[in-house]
Amino acid sequence: MGRPDFEDLEVYRLSEKLANEIWHIVKQWDNFAKETMGKQIIRSADSVCANIAEGRGRYNYQDNKRFIRIARGSLYETINWLRLAYSRQLLTDEQIAKLKPIINDLPPKLNAYLKSRST
Repeated sequence: MGRPDFEDLEVYRLSEKLANEIWHIVKQWDNFAKETMGKQIIRSADSVCANIAEGRGRYNYQDNKRFIRIARGSLYETINWLRLAYSRQLLTDEQIAKLKPIINDLPPKLNAYLKSRST
C-alpha cells in the first residue's frame, strides 16, 4: 500500500494546520476551559481533515462528496467554537491573527474541492 494521496491535497494540509494550531492553543487553557470547550473544538477541527482523508479513500464520487460535506459542517462548527472562545477571552489577539488566514482560506478551498468532485 502506497502513501495516501490525500496528503497531497492543499485543502487537507490547510485543515490539518488548523487542527494542529488549535491543539497547541487548547493545551494552554485551564482545566475548566479544556473540559467544556477544548475537547469540542479539538474534535471539530480534527474532524475536518479526518473527513477529507476518509472521503478520499472512498471508491466513488458520491461517498467522497458526502465526506467533504461533513468536513465543511465540522469546519463551521470549529468556527463557531473559535468565536465563542474569543468572546470568552480564551484566545489572544496573536492567536486569532495566526488562525484567521487559515479560517479565511479554508471554506472556499473546501467548496472548490467539493465542486471538483462533481464530475
